[in-house]
Amino acid sequence: MFNTEKSEKPKTLTGTRLRSYAFALLTRRDYSQAELSNKLNQYAINPDEVAELVAELAQQNYQSDQRVAELTLASQLRKGKGLQRIKQALKAKELDEELITEELKEVDWSEQAYQLKIKKFGIDVAKDPKIKAKQIRFLQYRGFSMDAIMKAIARTSEEE
Repeated sequence: MFNTEKSEKPKTLTGTRLRSYAFALLTRRDYSQAELSNKLNQYAINPDEVAELVAELAQQNYQSDQRVAELTLASQLRKGKGLQRIKQALKAKELDEELITEELKEVDWSEQAYQLKIKKFGIDVAKDPKIKAKQIRFLQYRGFSMDAIMKAIARTSEEE
């Protein structure tokens, strides 16, 4: 009765139309090479042509995995995410492992956890175990390590 299979999109793009579509995608937002290839392969007739085009766009700096990693990291930090959640977001973009490590090593995770704790719970150090547990769960969910969490919840305002 109902067609439950995804209907295959017709693959029609080659040459200039494929290039135009790639530029149209990149003008909206930055894509990693893997994401851009996947997107273009949905419509392209020749996967080899897609690979060549993506490599050319990267070489000419229209597409940059470095830029994607930096923007993703900045965005995730603004959202109050910790190391594990950010690693997950970067891996989802299929970025190189070295690039991910390079981007993440410059961040002070204890400071990030502390700033998030202040924003959510204030500057007071919790004495009540229930409140401490709530803060720990909140920061764990955000992807912070236990080490960074313990430093953040024990830190007083005089230590700044």
